[in-house]
Amino acid sequence: MQETSSEKHHAARREAMVRDQLVARGIRDDLVLDAMRKVPRERFVPEMERDFAYTDGPLPIGAGQTISQPYIVALMTEALQLKGGERVLEIGTGSGYAAAVLAEIAAEVFTIERVSELADRAADTLGDQGYVNAHVRHGDGTLGWAESAPYDAIVVTAGGPKVPESLKQQLTVGGRLVMPVGTNPLFQSLVQVVRSSDDQFDTTDLGAVRFVALVGKEGWQESDADL
Repeated sequence: MQETSSEKHHAARREAMVRDQLVARGIRDDLVLDAMRKVPRERFVPEMERDFAYTDGPLPIGAGQTISQPYIVALMTEALQLKGGERVLEIGTGSGYAAAVLAEIAAEVFTIERVSELADRAADTLGDQGYVNAHVRHGDGTLGWAESAPYDAIVVTAGGPKVPESLKQQLTVGGRLVMPVGTNPLFQSLVQVVRSSDDQFDTTDLGAVRFVALVGKEGWQESDADL
C-alpha cells in the first residue's frame, strides 16, 4: 500500500527524532533504535496532539497521564538490555506506545494500566497497529501479573517509593527491572535492578527523572501526593 503524504511526513519526523533526540544523546542499542523508527508514535497520542508527536517532551494522553518523551522511552528500553525473544512486563501502559516499542523487540509483552479508559484505548490502538504479542490488563500494576510470570525484563513507567516486592519476585534470575524510585512522589532516580540470584538484587542509578506517581498496594496511595 502506498504511503500517504501524512505518513511520509510522520516517517521523516520519526527518523529525525531517532537521529536528533536518541542517537545524539547516546542511545546506541540498534534493536531499540530500529523499534523507535518503526512505531508510529502519532497513533498513540490524541488526534489534537499528533502534530507534536515527535517533539522532545511528554504529551498529555488524558486522565491526568502523559506519554513519556521519546528519549526516556528509549533510555528505559535500552536499560532492559533486550536481545529479542524475551517475556517483558510493563507497569503503566498509558497510551501503549512504550509497549509497542517493546513488542518490536520482545516475544511477548504484558502491560498493566490502572486507569480503565487508558487500558481500553491502549488495547485498541495496539490491536489496530498489529501488535498481537502485546497483552493489556486493567489493574494494580504494583502487584504485577503473577500468572504470566516469570519475566526476563520488567519496566515501570511511574515513580514509586521503592521497587515493589511483587515485581522483584516475578523477575527471572539474571533479569533486569527498570523503574523510577524516590521518596518524593514528584522526583525520582531511574534505577536498573538486576536479579543476580534468588535472593540478591543489584541496583544501578541511571540518573534523575520525573514521572507521575506509581499508585497501588505496593506503591503510593492516592492520599500520598497531589495525584
